[in-house]
Amino acid sequence: MDLSDQDLVEQIKAGDDAAFEALLERYRDRVYRLVISFTRNPADAEEVLQDVFLTIYRKIASFEHRSAFSTWLYRITVNTALMKLRGRGPVQESIDEYLPQFTRDGRHARMVVDFTQGPEKQLLRKEREQVVREVIEALPPDYKVVLVLRDLEGLSNEEVAEVIGASVLAVKARLHRARLVLRGKLEQYMTEPRTRQ
Repeated sequence: MDLSDQDLVEQIKAGDDAAFEALLERYRDRVYRLVISFTRNPADAEEVLQDVFLTIYRKIASFEHRSAFSTWLYRITVNTALMKLRGRGPVQESIDEYLPQFTRDGRHARMVVDFTQGPEKQLLRKEREQVVREVIEALPPDYKVVLVLRDLEGLSNEEVAEVIGASVLAVKARLHRARLVLRGKLEQYMTEPRTRQ
């Protein structure tokens, strides 16, 4: 019978190292997947993964079950990954040019590409996926974390808010802007002439 996270946490607090190994095994792949989506670098992801579980081991005694263990783990993971990203330096590109722009009378300043007509006809699937990965990688960390947690990890807006320590309204706003940037960059990619190799 598998023990719950709460049972494992209580056993770890009591000094059971095997319980920590079981918890590590349960979450290792999920944490790595989340971290690699931020860092896009296996060496950095491994380093962050180690830092996350070292932090969990050191701070498990302070975990008070006010939220689910997984939420606490995500919070530590996100904070550790963001510190790693910030260590790389600032994101060079502004996202503003990819957000919708309007004329004074409230109309879109540029035509909006309709993606519902089958983007597979415009891009090969593999190529499109690569572009999406590059767009997500280029997002500022505050937007990237919300997009990854919500759209890739499947957390609810409320869970994301708890993980990043922001309001649900702030999560919705960042998620909306991140999706607009993603759409804007894909629109630019699909409408600009380019040579394919």
